Amino acid sequence: MNSQDRSSVLQRQLLLQFGDRLRRLRKAQKLSTVEMAKRVGISRTTLSAVEAGDPAPSIGTYLRVMAELGIGADLALLAGDVINPAPADSAAARSLRSAPQVQVTVSTDNTRHNTQDLQSLVLHEEAVKYVRSHPLVLREAKQTLDTWLGSGNQRSTGLWLEWKDILEQGKWSKALGRTRHAQELRQASPLTPVLPTAERMRILGEISKLKKGIVLGKGPLS
Repeated sequence: MNSQDRSSVLQRQLLLQFGDRLRRLRKAQKLSTVEMAKRVGISRTTLSAVEAGDPAPSIGTYLRVMAELGIGADLALLAGDVINPAPADSAAARSLRSAPQVQVTVSTDNTRHNTQDLQSLVLHEEAVKYVRSHPLVLREAKQTLDTWLGSGNQRSTGLWLEWKDILEQGKWSKALGRTRHAQELRQASPLTPVLPTAERMRILGEISKLKKGIVLGKGPLS
């Protein structure tokens, strides 16, 4: 796997699409969130996080939801070695048959995952990580917010006051969700300007590649 495949944008998009798939499967089986959460043994809040493609729930929680929805067989693709090349001295490697080609193209879907919001979400997730690693940088975001609050712009005052609480209390999850309100908070955010320019450019570059489509699993499978 190359560095492109490990990109934060690609990983985030895959998780968002995976959460959507789990939600569609639950609805197709006519299971309410209450019933599904009860069957899996998790709270509705945790189930909502899983279906939103939130990276916070453990991999074990995702796997339990998968198993309950009857797609546990898919785990074979995760746990097996079918995507690894056959050993050089094996019969498979010596076979004259052409190896099968398996490729998956991942791209943004503007009807379900607006590219602009995906970009905003990843920028904010990286900004939160940066602030946690560089606490002094948080002062810059607070100063920016104070400047905005003093500008007299009434339209965004409510969102900026929420950001004041987020920055003071570290309530990052409020701005990292997929709800409409979380999107509104990100649009009025003082946080992303603290990201180093190189990091912002990296993310924007990955978004650009994802728009065109990134091919995973390129090459033959033995």
